[in-house]
Formats: sequence, structure tokens, C-alpha cells
Amino acid sequence: MRSLNLDLLRTFLTIVDAGGFKAAGDRLGRTQAAISLQMRRLEDQVGRKLFRLDGRRGVITAEGEVLLGYARDLVKLSDEARTRLGEPTVQGRVRLGTPEDFATTHLPQVLARFAESHPGVALEVSCDFTVNLMQAFGEGAFDLVLIKREPQAKSLGVEVWREPLVWVGAGGRDWTREATLPLVLSPPPDVYRKRALAALDRAKRRWRMVYASPSLAGLHAAVRAGLGITVLSKDMVPDDLRVLGKRFGLPQLDDTELALLRAPKLSPAGQRLAEHIISSFEHG
Repeated sequence: MRSLNLDLLRTFLTIVDAGGFKAAGDRLGRTQAAISLQMRRLEDQVGRKLFRLDGRRGVITAEGEVLLGYARDLVKLSDEARTRLGEPTVQGRVRLGTPEDFATTHLPQVLARFAESHPGVALEVSCDFTVNLMQAFGEGAFDLVLIKREPQAKSLGVEVWREPLVWVGAGGRDWTREATLPLVLSPPPDVYRKRALAALDRAKRRWRMVYASPSLAGLHAAVRAGLGITVLSKDMVPDDLRVLGKRFGLPQLDDTELALLRAPKLSPAGQRLAEHIISSFEHG
């Protein structure tokens, strides 16, 4: 097997992530024929078929699925090495705003990798509700903000994360059998609170607010104590709490979306962090 070409692997990942050859060509500014030629070259290098035709659509093969994980790792390592060796002199301060739940789960490792490869950049991270983050961002208090957005607000920033929202409760008592559903949620203007109440109202389910806390730890503690149920991003549910699935008869919630907003005239350090965040979540 010949050495794998990283540019071809990047195109391969773009095809998979964009959902097809044409969409990848649009994203990369290349013709579909050029994208197809690159994939034939990559298939020659690995000695396997990576896509098969299903009608007029290219579908990844089992061999392509095997390559996919390696391709993501190779491209990610290449980007990190290029950043570490190619631009060690990037310096400055970057002020990042983020929702608390994301800041305590997915974000720390991403920021740790960035700090390690950019020792000259001072990060200042603040947590708050999306509406407060956006207001402060508009006033120039942040260089970058991660915000929770509604699914239809596609023009608001660059999407970096998408995940289902789920109802969550503690073991033992089944609160969903109560005539009036006890809720444990953040106070207004929290997006998850808005989603939960709107879904319950559409389903004509009665509810009452029994506990409100701006702290994620406070919400978890109240649910563990059996005060009621809450709404969390699926991948952020603590191990000692349970997801209340379809059998509990609760209304479905729209997915959570996190988007990144960049300030005008962003510094080189801020631009580098923005690219790092997008790349980290785009490549898993």
C-alpha cells in the first residue's frame, strides 16, 4: 500500500460529512468530476473501493467505513502538528463565552489541546445563558461565543454541535404518572426551559415548576433528590440519572444546536481558536 495522501483524505472526509460528491465539490470549490478523480486516486492508494453507486448516489462501503476513523485521526494529528510547529508565535488574549453545560463536558479537552499547542494565547472563558452571552457579545465583551440556537436559526453562527434533548429523572418514583408534572429547570431565558415548556403546552400536559437554578450542578442535585424531572442534552446525562424514553409518554424535544459566533476584526489568536473549535467538533 502506498502512503496515504492527506489532501485526498480531507476530500474523503468532506464527501462523508457533506453527504455526497456534489455537496463536497460545492463545499471545496471543485467540480464533481475533480472530486471523483481524487477518490479514484485514493482508492488506488488503499487498494479498496471506498464508495459504491446506489442509483446516482455514492454510498460508503464497509472498507470506506474502516478507513474513515483512521482518516479522521490522521487529518486531526496533521492539523495539530502543523499548528504546533508552523505557528508557535501566535499570542494574545481570547475571551470565550459558552453555556455552562457545554463548558463542563465537551469543551475542556478541546480548550486544553488548544492551550497546549498555543502557549502564548491567554484564554478567558465565561459561562452564562445564551441570551446573556449574545447581549455581552453585541457589547464587545467577547471575541467568540458558543450559543444554543433554535433549529431554524441556521444563519446565526457556524454550527459546531448537534445533539438530541431528552427528559431526565432519578430512579425510583415515576413522576410522569403525576397529573401535574414537576419540573426542575433553569430560570428564564434558558433555551432548554423554553423548549420543555413549549413541548408540554403543545401536548396539553400540565406542569408546575418546583425548582429553578442557574447552576447545572444545582439542577442535577434537585433531580437526584427526587424533586422532579429536567431536560438535558443526551450526551450530558450523568450516569446516576436516567433518560425517560418514549414509554413515559413525554413529548419529543427538538435537538439542541450549538453555534459559534465570531466578533468582527477577530485577532489572529481568536481566529485560530475559532478554527480549532470548529475542526475539533467537526472531526469528532
